[in-house]
Formats: sequence, structure tokens, C-alpha cells
Amino acid sequence: MNIGDELRSVVRGAVLAAGDDGFEQARRPWNLAVEQPVRAVVEAADADDVAALVRHARLAGLTVTTQPNGHGASGDVDDVILLRTGRLDELVIRPQERRARAGAGVSWGRVQQAASRHALTGLAGSSPVVSVTGYTLGGGLSWFSRKHGFAASSVRAFAVVDADGARARVDADSDPDLFWALRGGGGDFAIVTAVEFDLHPAPALYGGRMLWPGDKARDVLAAYREITADAPEELTAWYDLLRFPGAPPMVAVDVTFLGSQGDAERLLRPLDKIDGGLSDSRAMMAVADLPAITAEPTDPGAGRSRAELLTGLGPDVADVLLERPIDPLLSVQLRHLGGALVRPSDTAAGHLAEPYALYLFGLSPTPEAGAAVTERQRELSTSLLAHTSGRKPYTFLGQGERAASAFTGATLARLRDLKHARDPHGVFRSNFPVLA
Repeated sequence: MNIGDELRSVVRGAVLAAGDDGFEQARRPWNLAVEQPVRAVVEAADADDVAALVRHARLAGLTVTTQPNGHGASGDVDDVILLRTGRLDELVIRPQERRARAGAGVSWGRVQQAASRHALTGLAGSSPVVSVTGYTLGGGLSWFSRKHGFAASSVRAFAVVDADGARARVDADSDPDLFWALRGGGGDFAIVTAVEFDLHPAPALYGGRMLWPGDKARDVLAAYREITADAPEELTAWYDLLRFPGAPPMVAVDVTFLGSQGDAERLLRPLDKIDGGLSDSRAMMAVADLPAITAEPTDPGAGRSRAELLTGLGPDVADVLLERPIDPLLSVQLRHLGGALVRPSDTAAGHLAEPYALYLFGLSPTPEAGAAVTERQRELSTSLLAHTSGRKPYTFLGQGERAASAFTGATLARLRDLKHARDPHGVFRSNFPVLA
């Protein structure tokens, strides 16, 4: 019996193996620059299907990797079974409790649309099509993390399938070690079929993008540094050097503020003093409209990213970022961290002492373009070596990087011990395995 027929005898959901019509499309992640040489793709019908697949994999010596859509795909999936969880699409909002339950296939866009009706928000990032589960397993850096911490910190329970194929509800009381690991340690320890998490009040939200020509980049960076030096936790600001295909260089500042327009405008006054602006979309807004700020693509595409954590934003850092055009990169982004992210955390995501994250992104429609993007990212990271901590947020790890870069030594050792204890036969493989 071939692998496809073998799996079809186990699960009720769709199964595609090499040679089947649609297999090539099904195995592709959202990031089309990443190859996924998997043995087969299973689209689970429900959580029971997930459990049946895991029990079979355990007995047959197979390995399963889980992706709703593959935003965080690393390509480390040789000969594994790719589990798609898009059909696990349950979403329940309990506004009186400020709590949500989202199946493993639910996107942040759906959550925010539903929560917004009750003046509540989840700790979503910039993309509406990223899954709640995958994002949260990696920690989850949100627009509102300065106020509320990593998205993982707001989790109250997980519905999981363990390495023996048993279903369970995991929380701080029932299984504190696994609960700790799943909140930011990745998907190496169990398959999460649903997550329950706190929603946070958002009765007033101000946000938008200010955009200038590229020759204003140094002035904008100086104002950004001034604003973020003592910004309240309710204010989040991202600085972006942009080079869109066919367009001249530009610089932007993207902001959100959990509060009134008047208070936000007072805090952002240094930016208003910079003339020559091309556009300004800042206004009071609904939580559901957050994706409009950065207007990231929602369709699959090919790209390469790299992230660093900066220990400061002094003149030397500015000189490296601004000394020449960012080409062939599309974006060089600074994200202000701090606030709640600095405080101790009882999650595997831990805390971030560094005040800024640097995120470098470029399109890679061809291998040659991808190589050029990777080299430019390497140049910038190398030039900033004295100003980076060496750690990377798990949620920002890119192709070729290792989970060890995301954790302290003690956290990594604890995660590895748990992996050996809970999945000794290697049934699960996350995008960035803790044992690699």
C-alpha cells in the first residue's frame, strides 16, 4: 500500500501524495520561496482526524509537521507528513468574559472582526491571514505587545493531541510544563487543535501610516527616536524604509495608540514637523481595520526575511541603515519593543530586554533574486553586529535559522528536556525544531 492509500485508510479528511493531482499545490507554503519536499499532505476533517493521524504516525514511524497555511515555513520537512488544519475553523467570542476560543485554522483577521464588535482586541500582528495558533506558538509580537506582552502570555488553555494520539485540554493547572512550552516554544511538543485566550479592551484605537519621500529618512528616524525614547505603553510605532517595485524610495511610520486622537497627536508631534509628506492615513479606527495600516499582501508570494534585536538606536545604527539605498530589499523595518515585553514572563517566549526589533524583507521570485536579498540582509546584519544582542524572536526566525537563536540557554535546555520526555520518537516536527 502506498503512503496515500495508507493515510486514506486512517483519516476522513483529504489526502494527497506525490503523483496525485493537486499534490504540488497542496504542499506549498504561503511563502512560495520555501520548498516543502513532504511525503504527503493531509487536510484533517476535525480534531479526531488529527488524533487518528498521530496514532498512525506513532506506530508507523512517521513524522508530522503542522501548518494552517505555512507563513512560518522553514523547509525542514524532508519526507514528513504535512498536516493542514484549515478545516478546524471554530471561533467563539465570549465578550462578557473577554475570552476567545479559536480553532487551529482560524486567522487573526476573523478574530479581530468578531472581537471588534465588542470593543475588544486580540494581540494580533500586522497580517490578517496569519493563523492565531501558529503565531501564538511562536510567541506572537503584536501591535499591542508593548501594553499586553506576547500573544502567548494571554493564552489560558490549549486543546491538543499528544504524541500518543490522545486528545487533552492543557492549562496552567492540568499540565504546567506543556502549557509553559506551548506559549512561545513552538509546535514541537503537541499538535494544537484550538487555543483559548484573553481579549483586551480597545474602546478607543487610533492608528495609521505617515509616508514621506526617501530623502526624509534621516529626519523621520530622528523624530522616531525622540518619540520612542519615552513612549507610553499604549503607543506602538514602526519605522519603515520602503522600496516598492517601480517606485522611488520612501520612508514611513506606522502607529497604533490605545487611546484618544488628541493624546496620540500630542505624542506624535515631532513627526508632524517634518514637511513634504506624501500621505497620512492616521485616524480613529476599528480593531478590525488594523491590517489597513501596513496593507501587507494577503495572497501567497515568494520572499526572504531576517530579523535582529537591537540594543539601541544611536547614530551608528542610523548611519548603517541610511548610508545607501536598501535595494534589493523591499523593506527595512524597526519595531519599537519595551513596555510589557521587558517584564518577566512565565512563558517559553520569555521577555525581550532589547528596545527595538529590526526586520529585513525582500522579494525572491527567482533564485538569483533570493540570493541577492539574502546577501543584502547579511551585509546589514553584519554591519550592525555591535548593536545586536544575538537573540531573535522565535516568531521572526527565517529559513536556515535555528530555534536555539530564540531562547536563553536555560529555556532551550528546558524545552529540549520536554521534547525528549513528551515526544521521544519524534512524531512532531515544528518549523524550527528545538533539538536541531
